[in-house]
Amino acid sequence: MARSAGLTTTGRMARRALALLAAMVTAQAMTAQLKQFTLEDLNFGGTNYNNMRPKNMYLTWWGDRLMYQDAEDWGTVDMETGEKTAVATLDEVNAALSGGKMASAMSVRFPYADRTLALLKNSKERVLYDWKAKKIAWRQPCEGEEHSDWTAASRAVAFVRDYQLCVTDASGAIRTLTTDGSRDIVYGQAVHRNEFGIMKGTFWSPDGQRLAFYRMDQSMVTDYPQVNTFTRIATEEPDKYPMAGMASHKVTVGVYDLQTGTTVYLKAGDPTDRYFTNIAWSPDSKTVYMIELNRDQTDMALRSYDAATGERTATLYTEHNDKYVQPMTPITFLPWDDSKFLLQSQRDGYNHLYLFDTSGRELRQVTSGQWVVIELIGFNKAKKSAIILSNEASPIQNNVYAVDLKTGRRTPLDNGQGMHCNYTMRGYNAITLSESGKWLFDHNTAPDVPRNINVTNTATADSRLIFSSPDPWQGYAVPEFSCGTIKAADDSTDLYYRMVKPIGFDPSKKYPTVVYVYGGPNVRNVEASWHYASRTWETYMAQKGYLLFILDNRGSSDRGRDFEQVTFRHLGQEEMKDQMRGVAYLKSLAYVDTTRMGIHGWSYGGFMTTSLMTTYPDVFKVGVAGGPVIDWKWYEVMYGERYMDTPEANPEGYAETSLITKAKNLKGKLQIIIGMNDPTVVPQHALQFINACTEAGTQPDFFVYPGEGHNMAGHKSVHLHERITQYFEENLK
Repeated sequence: MARSAGLTTTGRMARRALALLAAMVTAQAMTAQLKQFTLEDLNFGGTNYNNMRPKNMYLTWWGDRLMYQDAEDWGTVDMETGEKTAVATLDEVNAALSGGKMASAMSVRFPYADRTLALLKNSKERVLYDWKAKKIAWRQPCEGEEHSDWTAASRAVAFVRDYQLCVTDASGAIRTLTTDGSRDIVYGQAVHRNEFGIMKGTFWSPDGQRLAFYRMDQSMVTDYPQVNTFTRIATEEPDKYPMAGMASHKVTVGVYDLQTGTTVYLKAGDPTDRYFTNIAWSPDSKTVYMIELNRDQTDMALRSYDAATGERTATLYTEHNDKYVQPMTPITFLPWDDSKFLLQSQRDGYNHLYLFDTSGRELRQVTSGQWVVIELIGFNKAKKSAIILSNEASPIQNNVYAVDLKTGRRTPLDNGQGMHCNYTMRGYNAITLSESGKWLFDHNTAPDVPRNINVTNTATADSRLIFSSPDPWQGYAVPEFSCGTIKAADDSTDLYYRMVKPIGFDPSKKYPTVVYVYGGPNVRNVEASWHYASRTWETYMAQKGYLLFILDNRGSSDRGRDFEQVTFRHLGQEEMKDQMRGVAYLKSLAYVDTTRMGIHGWSYGGFMTTSLMTTYPDVFKVGVAGGPVIDWKWYEVMYGERYMDTPEANPEGYAETSLITKAKNLKGKLQIIIGMNDPTVVPQHALQFINACTEAGTQPDFFVYPGEGHNMAGHKSVHLHERITQYFEENLK
């Protein structure tokens, strides 16, 4: 019996092994039948890329009515069913125009809740089209406008033309406000190199009668000698580039009065070595609020100014941090109470909302906890609640809540999973809240959800799914995307990672592995969105048989002040320790070939790639570093000094983080790729590292894209990612 049982067990084991083998063969056969991706499918510059993205419905609000925007028409959307009803077509608009055509209705806006007026523009004019009367109700010239900023309140537009700041009023009269605009004196544009959340340089008052604007004097800033090689004899096209520790520009803020035609400047004092940020208006259009920082970025002050005279009226709030403060948002007034506003601060360690009155008295901290308010979306005016986006549910999620401003009580407004409102967050100018704040449209995604759009009642939390994108990758061989955590080098902090396994993954095999890294401030690579926010190049590599690993180390975003500030004055050091914890985890996996490990990153990730290749030269066999920072003394003032202080104040930190002295350590194959005219990480970084390698006898590879900036535009991005792929194929596989 014993012998017979033994034979039976052996037989069962054999059958199981055969079944497993058959399943693997079947899976491989099925994978072989599925379509394969090309970079034209996966890369944003590719010819088929748009067809491979999740489908979308482009939405905005007309008061409290949901509207869609399409290329050829626009109309209403039923908030229960998602059904679209056209109210106007582009052909109708063009038929009403006396000359010129509108190319698309995708950017149509509805500025007046009580009128059937649609705002559209082309290169010649801006019009309000009355879709009920089917006629042009108003028009305004807009030829030659740059950095235009239109206000519905007065129908005036501010813009830049030939370096000068101009305003066109509702009647079409154009006024040139400045005369000294030039490459050195910049008006009406973003200042401080777009730090502190600054994305534009003009700010209309609520009544549309006053315009606050930036004036930036950068005559004292050193030119970086960029070169245009597309002319027969190469010509200089220099950038103004203030490097850490060097002279920075001086910014002032003017206020133009549309009715009187006069301009005053805010009397903020000497602008030398100061930052003027987060400009806001009072609801009555009489006061300008501004957050001011010292050059060290250790102290901030919220101050108010009389818009008519420019006189400072009050200092309402100050904050100090020994490392740095980083105000990113203007104050926001309560729509139902002009005497109160919300301020965002991470003074308790996490970004939260604080309620103040206009005398500067702090009334209460509205939100608190070991999580971050990602965005103040707006308000439900009737309920007197704030609508916020936060990662309270998980560090890798964004979820929507209604917050009672008296009690701080939060009511979830979504399903508690995934990434919500991320369509707006990720660089689009979509409006998610209706005019009253009663309704919210929410573009949301999850690891297995390409895109859903829900309409939610912010008072009741009742939600309706009005759009769901099919999987655009259906029928293709798709890798397995997973997410997990490991401990940071401090042995206590959880770090989130994404793993992309090779297509047709077999756990009994060993795979070449590529670590993709960014690692720097203000970026989160791992999110609970579709495929855990995987970059499509990772899928391309997985198709070629690589395993991809991406880890958000300490110093990255949305985990609180201390998590981010651990890198202060020695960028790259703690980040590398955490990335090596990731490597240790990879080495514990039987299917990772530890003799074939590569690393790739761009910008800060290029810095991290080069740092890891030269600090741990026996770990990484191959690396590709794009646009890498090599020495922080060559990086710009605002960002560089925030995280590193100046080279004079922190010589040890600059020496420790410089990769020039580490060039001699390079063992593996390293390719450095840059845009020849990069205005962000200037070419000096890569060129000096290559020079150091030649002096040390090490052998990096180098590729440059003439005329390109910090990232490769258009179809050149396809070329770039094929080059990156080929480098790993030739040297790692």
